[in-house]
Amino acid sequence: MRRWLLLTVVLVLTVCLGGPGQAASQQEQAEQDAPQQPVFRAGINFVRVDVIVTDKNDDPVVDLTAEDFEVYEDDLQQTVETFQLIRITPATISDEPVRPIRSRFDEEREAARSDVRLFAIYLDDYHVRQGASLRIREPIIKFIRTLAPTDMIGVMYPLTPLDAVQMTRDHEAVVATIEDFLGRKYDYEPQNRFEASYMHASPSTIEQIRNEVSLTGLRALITRLGGLREGRKSVILVSEGFTNILPPQLRGVNATQFTDPRMRNPFVRSGNPREQAMQMTSDLTLQTDLQRLFDTANRANTSIYSLDPRGLASFEFGMDEGVGFTTDREMMGAMIGTLRSISDTTDGYAIVNRNDPTEGLQRAVRDASTYYLLGYNSREMPADGEFHRIEVRVPRRDVEVRARPGFWALSPEDLSRLEDSDSSPEPPSEVDTALALLTARRNQRFVQTWIGMTRGDNGLTQVRFVWRPAPRVPGQRRDEPVQVGLSASGDGGTVFFQGEVPSSPSVLTDGGMAEPEQLVFEAEPGPLRLDLSVLGVSEQVIDDNVMTLVVPDFTAADLSLGSVMVFRAQNAFEMRQLRADPDPIPEAGREFRRTDRLLVRVEAYSQGSSEPNVAAKLLNRGGQSMADLPVQPSAVAASTYVLDLPLSSLAPGEYLIELTATVGDETDQQLLAMRVTG
Repeated sequence: MRRWLLLTVVLVLTVCLGGPGQAASQQEQAEQDAPQQPVFRAGINFVRVDVIVTDKNDDPVVDLTAEDFEVYEDDLQQTVETFQLIRITPATISDEPVRPIRSRFDEEREAARSDVRLFAIYLDDYHVRQGASLRIREPIIKFIRTLAPTDMIGVMYPLTPLDAVQMTRDHEAVVATIEDFLGRKYDYEPQNRFEASYMHASPSTIEQIRNEVSLTGLRALITRLGGLREGRKSVILVSEGFTNILPPQLRGVNATQFTDPRMRNPFVRSGNPREQAMQMTSDLTLQTDLQRLFDTANRANTSIYSLDPRGLASFEFGMDEGVGFTTDREMMGAMIGTLRSISDTTDGYAIVNRNDPTEGLQRAVRDASTYYLLGYNSREMPADGEFHRIEVRVPRRDVEVRARPGFWALSPEDLSRLEDSDSSPEPPSEVDTALALLTARRNQRFVQTWIGMTRGDNGLTQVRFVWRPAPRVPGQRRDEPVQVGLSASGDGGTVFFQGEVPSSPSVLTDGGMAEPEQLVFEAEPGPLRLDLSVLGVSEQVIDDNVMTLVVPDFTAADLSLGSVMVFRAQNAFEMRQLRADPDPIPEAGREFRRTDRLLVRVEAYSQGSSEPNVAAKLLNRGGQSMADLPVQPSAVAASTYVLDLPLSSLAPGEYLIELTATVGDETDQQLLAMRVTG
């Protein structure tokens, strides 16, 4: 059996008397007073461009504003709508202990930080000879070890499953992967069932399959990087280049058999019209594949740094392969040309014809450290599937501007598929309810309340009532609340409590507000009416309200969860105090800052002898799981479970905590919604 309970969220109510219009105006005023943050828009016609501006000494220029940039699409000037300078230096890198990446949630959270650079290394073993792979290992390892501890790196081979690729800060683990890198170019010995399925195909067919696998894997990697954040991402492509055709001397019917000795003639291709036609067709096919790669990289705002592991190469083929000098030179030039094209089109850098790739690899770091991220909505809104040229200008002398040359617009078929595709899955209704109660609080002029319920004695339910002064609206004056009168009665008129909380008016703190107060009483399961009146420092009633609730019977179900209680700590000392206190005052509000650290506490009850198993997950506002949260039994209270949740790693936004208790086939769940602010 599966039950959803929203006791904590449903009962988080606001005591209010002022009209909703006044509340709305206060909220709007507060929003207007808040500083505006950069907003990234991602509509179909929205285009992002990262721009690198350097002076004549190749040093980055960092004093530009949005007004200094002119962006043209097909010679038509666009309006820059979003602008952000990304600058990562040793001074801007956080000195906090580096957080390890243990889950997808950790990966997404850390990748979103502005002081983190993202690098992915694509080891295209299908297009790297064994000797070249051995040569390039050490330069790549040296590059990895120069990165900052906060930088995140991922490694992928063409046949690596995408879900096995994780951006990590364990740089030595990446080094271990690089140490095992072994190229397999022109080596057709199958190493898995997939390769065995076409091992008897011709070498030309196998090369075409390898091209497709390599480029598809590279596109998948780039797409995944694009989903991590808006800013610049860098891919180090370790490859000797791509071609869809082999010279006649290496062709054959079956890759497992020796080639025809007659094909060893080094002049078999020279002046052959048929060979020239085949080369032209091959080039067109390859260009189509590369255009798909360019499109993916530009959409994902990812730059590719092509690294030819051969260094300053002289020949593509060995002397024993019988390929003529002219053919060899042409093919090597064409393959290096694909590497240059990939890097130039994605605003990267081609590290080719260099025996020492260090300078080129460091350029990738430098480019990822300082750049401008611009965004605009295309005025022409192209949907023609064509390439549209982008030009970024800075009307200042002695500066060099680098940006991607353009983008491929969606085709009408693409738009049709987007319109016909299903939207994101609807969040569960419980998620909607929790978020609605979080965001739709009415007037918060005076007090916020929280009512939680746990199991009491003799079949009764323990009711916990907490109130605190509501946050002030800047510029608004009010009579500060110092006491709440409360009357709690059952359906038959039974009075469970009647009095004031606290018993005498609170003394205001130095901040001019009362401290939070709580009351605990027991009530019978069933309807519960709460009559509240709020007393101000003027000794006048400034607000009142009536609530009607339902008190659950925790003895009726085989498994049940009490209300979720949340406690806020500012530092480790406060957290230790909360953990040691068996009865601290829960938070009445559900809005927290990223500097806060939360202790979440919940009681779980089972009618049998088995102890419930309690687990927790962090959800986004769509109800999708982001991470598993560790839950531990409390050391100071029976039937109680706690979890420690620092908020510093979360981006501002709305989140939910899902708590699940299980015993055998019985399941009970609760959702807690919260808002995290900067």
